[in-house]
Amino acid sequence: MTWTQAQRAHKMNPSVIREILKVTEKPGIISFAGGLPSPKTFPVAAFREACDKVLREDGHAALQYAASEGYAPLREMVAAMLPWEVDPAQVLITTGSQQGLDLIAKILIDAGSRVLVETPTYLGALQAFTPMEPEVVGVASDEEGVDIADLASKAAGARFFYVLPNFQNPTGRTMSEARRAALSAEAARLGLPIVEDNPYGDLWFDTPPPLPLTARNPEGCVYMGSFSKILAPGLRLGFMVAPKSLYPKLLQAKQAADLHTPGFNQRMVVETMKNNFLERHVPTIRALYKSQRDAMLAAMQRDMPKGVSWNTPAGGMFLWVRLPEGMNAIDLLPKAVERNVAFVPGWAFYADHADARTLRLSFVTSSVEQINIGIAALAAAIREQLPTGLPELRAAA
Repeated sequence: MTWTQAQRAHKMNPSVIREILKVTEKPGIISFAGGLPSPKTFPVAAFREACDKVLREDGHAALQYAASEGYAPLREMVAAMLPWEVDPAQVLITTGSQQGLDLIAKILIDAGSRVLVETPTYLGALQAFTPMEPEVVGVASDEEGVDIADLASKAAGARFFYVLPNFQNPTGRTMSEARRAALSAEAARLGLPIVEDNPYGDLWFDTPPPLPLTARNPEGCVYMGSFSKILAPGLRLGFMVAPKSLYPKLLQAKQAADLHTPGFNQRMVVETMKNNFLERHVPTIRALYKSQRDAMLAAMQRDMPKGVSWNTPAGGMFLWVRLPEGMNAIDLLPKAVERNVAFVPGWAFYADHADARTLRLSFVTSSVEQINIGIAALAAAIREQLPTGLPELRAAA
């Protein structure tokens, strides 16, 4: 029997991160590779209590088929959480925010369509968009966010610009207020829709991030959020806020994909979030992640050879690192694994013109002790791989 696959199937590729995570299952590996929230943050006791109450008081409805739009009380809670006026009728509950990317791809991308993304960008978005056979174009970005002039030069005919303004995956950077204002104004001038992805925005350490892009121009944006980072990823609960002109088609795509997101999970989250639970819970996540970020920054400062550079994220889960000239993160990875530490090479996060010297480190799933051991091991692997033409770096190490 020969199965003839659709052309789009050949565009699908395995997640580089998921493949690397298989390596990290080796006993003794300290993994800075996965973009996973710390399981220490999962409110298991609150979930247990909420599950019991939902099953006891609303079990039959919770286990039945449900509306594709999502559970009405959850949609109302989402609308109330956002810092601009949102009609709950514009909220679509998704099976994780990754499904939101898939729905966007199905509704907005034709073969050959131009789609703009940051440089670098979230790998999962590239995976969601690629099967629709678009022309994905990277827009230059710096520590403040997207380069507005480069965006304008590439925007002609683009279906949308996909952007993560807060504690971006993979870089951890946050778009400044000035850059957000400029981007919102320029996108409106160009008639360029924005798809704003914000799974990390609540994970700030000292100061909340600036106002979302969508709050500045709701009709020109689709906004996506997630409960994975503030409650638990296993719930597979995300949401979209879409203009009323686009919402019906996103809903139809959702119906075709899975009929609806599990109603039991939605009810359980509503029950958990009552009585301002998130206002008490999320600060504990911030405090934990900040302490782990600080530990990794201190270890990097202490152990890394000269020529290695990195940023200081103001929230989120990731550190972005650049190796000295002449090095390649892909070549470094097996040497690091030999020393029982893993990371994600940065090339996977680029739509085009990848920087082979970059890599992503996640600081949230390792203890301070593991961070210290792992960074020391990574630094040793880097020293071992330093090009022979850079003896001053090797000596400085």
